[in-house]
Amino acid sequence: RSLQYICLYICIFRLLKYIHKCIIISQIFVRLNFRALTMALFGAVAATSVQRYIWTRSRNQEWWDWDVRGFTDTEFIHNFRMSRQTLEYLCQRLSARMLRQDTHLRQSIPVSKRVGIGLYWLATGACYRTMSNLFGVAKSTVCSIVHEFCFAVRYVLMPEYIKWPRGDDLIQVIEGFRQRWGFPQCAGAIDGSHIPITAPEDNHCDYFNRKGWHSVLLQGVVDHQFCFTNIYTGWPGSVHDARVLKNSEIYTMAERGELFPPVKIMGVEVPVMLLGDPAYPLRSWLLKGYADTGTLTEEQQYFNQRHSRARMTVECAFGRLKGRWRCLGKRLDVDIHTVPTIIAACCTLHNVCEKHGEAYNETDKTDLRDSRGTEGGILPDVQPIRIREVLTQFFHSQR
Repeated sequence: RSLQYICLYICIFRLLKYIHKCIIISQIFVRLNFRALTMALFGAVAATSVQRYIWTRSRNQEWWDWDVRGFTDTEFIHNFRMSRQTLEYLCQRLSARMLRQDTHLRQSIPVSKRVGIGLYWLATGACYRTMSNLFGVAKSTVCSIVHEFCFAVRYVLMPEYIKWPRGDDLIQVIEGFRQRWGFPQCAGAIDGSHIPITAPEDNHCDYFNRKGWHSVLLQGVVDHQFCFTNIYTGWPGSVHDARVLKNSEIYTMAERGELFPPVKIMGVEVPVMLLGDPAYPLRSWLLKGYADTGTLTEEQQYFNQRHSRARMTVECAFGRLKGRWRCLGKRLDVDIHTVPTIIAACCTLHNVCEKHGEAYNETDKTDLRDSRGTEGGILPDVQPIRIREVLTQFFHSQR
C-alpha cells in the first residue's frame, strides 16, 4: 500500500511540473506578442509623423533688438504711430495682463516686445509672416499676441479714454465747439464709418454694404479735439446708420432725457445736442442740416455751413483714425467676433495718441466723405424743427 502512495505522489509531482512548464511557455508567447505589437505600433507612428530635426528654430531678431533701438523719433513714430515715451506708458499700463512667466524650457517674450508687435500690426496691417521675420517669433505667436494686446487695450484703457463727458468735461467740450466752430450747445459730432472685413462664413450677405464690399459699421461720437467720447460697433455693413443709432445706448438715454441738460437761447429751451448728417433722424438732441432741395433761404444755407463746419470734426477723426491704424483701411482677416475688439482698441489708442500730443502725418489722412441715404423711415418731430429755426435766426443775427 505504501508503494501505491509513492506512485501517486510521483504522478502528482510530474503533473504539477508539466503545468508549470505550460504556464512559463504561455507567458513567453504573451511577451513576444506584446513586444511585436508595440514595435508595430511605434513603426506605424514613425511612418506617419513629421520628422523634426530641431526643438526650436533660431530666428533673426536684429530688427527689433538693434534696428528699432537706432530709430530716430520720427522713424519710431512712423512705424509705431507714437513716441517711445507713450509706448513705455502702454507697457506700464498693460503689464498686468500681458506679462508672462519664464519657464525651464525658454524665456518669455518681454512686455515691450508684445506691445510693439501689437502696435506694428495695427499701424501697418502687415501679414503675420512678415512680422514673424521682423520680430523673430513664430507666426502663431504673432497672432496670439495681437489678439491679447487688443483685448488688453479694450478692457484696461478703453474705460478711461473713451467715456461720455460729464460735469466739467462736458462744459469744456461745449466751450470748445463754441470757440473753435462757433456752434453753441454742441457736445459732439456723430457719424458712422465702414470698416472693411473678409466675408464671414455665416450670413456673409448681411455684411455686404451699399458700396460693394463687406464691412462692419463703426458709430462714433467725437469732441472738439478729435477724440472719441463714445463708440458703438459690430453691426453688419448693410444696416442703415439710423438703425444702428436707434439700437445704441445713446439713443435710449437721449430719448429718456438723460443725455444732456438743456439751456435757453433767445427764449427757447435748447438742449445740449449732437450734430449728425442727413442719414440720422432729426431730434431735439440730434441736429442735422436742412435738406438742400434748391429752395433754401440765405439764412438756412448759412446755418448748413456752420453746421457742416462743426460736424466735420467727426469726419476728420475717422480720417486720423484710419490714417494712424492702417489695419482698418484693409480687410480685417480675423474672426468676425474679434473685429469689434480690434476696432475698439484702435479707437482707444487714437485717443491715447491725441491726448498725449502725438504728431500726426496729414499725408496719411483718408477721405471718408460719402453720400448718405434717407432717414430709414424715422420722421422728425416739431420740437427739433423749432430748435433748428432758432439757431438759424441766432446765427443770422451774429453775421
